[in-house]
Amino acid sequence: MAKYTLIKNAKVVNEGEIMAYDVLIKDQMIEKVDVGLSHETATVIDAEGKFLLPGVIDDQVHFREPGLTHKAEIYTESKAAVAGGITSFMEMPNTVPNTLTQELLQDKYDIASRKSLANYSFFMGASNDNIEEVLKTNKHDVCGVKVFMGSSTGNMLVDDEGTLNNLFSRVDMLIAAHCEDEATIKRNMEIFMERYDGEIPFTAHPLIRSEEACYISSSKAVALAKKNKTKFHVLHISTAKETDLFDNSIPLKDKLITSEACIHHMWFSDDDYLTKGGDIKWNPAVKTAYDRDTVFQAMLDDKIDVIATDHAPHTLEEKANGYSSCPSGGPLVQHALPAMMEHYLNGKISIERIVEKMCHNPAILFEIEKRGYIREGYYADLVLVDTSDKWRVERSNILSKCGWSPFEGQSFRSKISHTFVSGHLAYEAGKFDESTCGERLKFIRK
Repeated sequence: MAKYTLIKNAKVVNEGEIMAYDVLIKDQMIEKVDVGLSHETATVIDAEGKFLLPGVIDDQVHFREPGLTHKAEIYTESKAAVAGGITSFMEMPNTVPNTLTQELLQDKYDIASRKSLANYSFFMGASNDNIEEVLKTNKHDVCGVKVFMGSSTGNMLVDDEGTLNNLFSRVDMLIAAHCEDEATIKRNMEIFMERYDGEIPFTAHPLIRSEEACYISSSKAVALAKKNKTKFHVLHISTAKETDLFDNSIPLKDKLITSEACIHHMWFSDDDYLTKGGDIKWNPAVKTAYDRDTVFQAMLDDKIDVIATDHAPHTLEEKANGYSSCPSGGPLVQHALPAMMEHYLNGKISIERIVEKMCHNPAILFEIEKRGYIREGYYADLVLVDTSDKWRVERSNILSKCGWSPFEGQSFRSKISHTFVSGHLAYEAGKFDESTCGERLKFIRK
C-alpha cells in the first residue's frame, strides 16, 4: 500500500522563486506540488512559516570508511549530514585502502547500502598507474573520477605528466581534482621549518600551502582540460586569483570546466588561526579575508558553480597536535546549510541562490537523475528550515563521530526541522528514523 505524506503551507524555494505551496509525497516521489492539496490517508506536516528546500547535494565529503573508522563512518557522518539538511553526498577515494579498483569502489557502495541514512555516490580514485581500472568506471552510476594534483594519502598523488594527459584525454566522464602544486608546498615547508626550528605556527599554513601552490596547479589542470575538452571540476577554490580561471558567460549545463567553493573558505580567514588553530587547518588552506570575500563574490557571480563542505573529520586527539603533526580537515556537514542561512539572514545571499548553488547546480553539473529540485515526478529529497529557531553549536549537539566542530560556540538563527530522504522522513525535531537507508545516486549521461 502506498504511503503518503502531505506538507502543508510551506514557503517552497525552487528554481529562483519562493512560493506558498503544499507538497504531496507518495512513497519515494513528489506526487503533487500545488495549493490547497488534501489527501485522505496522508500524514500531514504543517510547515507554516518554514522554508521548504530541495535536499542539499554535497559533492565533496570524506566519510573515512573503510580503514579510518576511528575518525568517522558512513553511518555517523550520513546521520550528521541528514540533520544538516544534506540528503545526498559524493564521497572521496582517499580511504584505506585507496579506492583504486572497481572491486574496492563496489565495497564502499555495499557498505553505504546497509548503513547510509542519506543518498550516496563514491568517486573512483586515480593514481599514476591505474588508468585501465579508471576506464572501467560506469558513468551512469558513479559520480566521477577524483584526481589529487597535490599531496594525499597512500598512492593517490598524480604528478606524472603522461598519466595526467592520459586521464584527461581518455576518461569520458567528469574528472574532479584537488589542485595544489606539491613542489611549491615542499619548498615552502622547508623554508618555514628552518625559520621556526620545526615549531611552525598554524598562522603559517596559508603561506606554506600558498596562493602560488594553488594557482600553479589549478591553472595547469584547467589548461589540460581545455586542450582535451574534458568535463572537469576544480574542487575547493580558496584564492581570489583562481577565480579568474572560470567563465560565467555560459549556462552551467553547457560548461565543460566548473568549480566549487567550500563553506570554510567562505566563512573563516587567516585571522582565525590565532583562536582556532588546527580546527581550521584544511588543504587547501583557509587564506586571507580578501580571498574569502572574493571567492564568495565569485560564487554569486557564477564563476564558481556549487557550494560544498569538504567534510573531513579527524579525532580531537589528532587535531590537538602541533602544526606539523596536525592532520588537515574537519567536520562540516551538520552546519553547512545553517551557515549559509546565516549569510542569507545577514543579507549576503538570497535563499534562492543558496538553493541554486547547493541543490540545483550539483544536480545539473553531475547530471543526477531526478534530484535537486522540488518537481512532480522527482525524488522527495526535501528539507524544512525554520529561520526563527536560534541555537548554538556545542559538543553535546554535534553528531559527527569526531565530536567537535570548527563552528563550536557559533549561534545560528536557522534550524533544520525535517529532512526527507527519497520520501522517507529520516529526521524530525532532533530525532531520526533509521528504518530506511538512502539510495544510490544515478546519472543521466550520454
